[in-house]
Amino acid sequence: MSVKSEKAKELFKSGYNCSQAVLGVFCEELGLDFETAMKIASSFGGGMGRMREVCGTVSGMFMACGLAFSNSDNSAQNKKEQYQIVQELAQKFKDKNGSIICRELLQGVETSTAPTPSERNQTYYKKRPCVELVGDSVEIFEQYLSQHINKH
Repeated sequence: MSVKSEKAKELFKSGYNCSQAVLGVFCEELGLDFETAMKIASSFGGGMGRMREVCGTVSGMFMACGLAFSNSDNSAQNKKEQYQIVQELAQKFKDKNGSIICRELLQGVETSTAPTPSERNQTYYKKRPCVELVGDSVEIFEQYLSQHINKH
């Protein structure tokens, strides 16, 4: 596990949602202050507002990707390049975990889509793979970033 991966896991364990934990370890080096990053990523936990859609760790990884590899140019070429990267990152996550969908990643775990977050306790962490998924997304993006940051 990398230093960033461990830091992201600690952010998650301290109460930040999965998306915040991932974006939080990359934001400042990519030009976004931590407080703003936490606000931006706050709606994406639990598969987007606990709707169990796209995994929040993946959403956080995609947000970091936009900061690292996109620009404010709304050209088709910029979009194409960004979408190619997103699809590659998503595939790496799927290869490791089988899906990028929260409800599928939590299969077998009793979950709710009610807006009230689950209490974070030992039972929560024992039943859910979320801490490890936070680490996986950070490591996938960290590796991609180190291999491509000077090429874009």
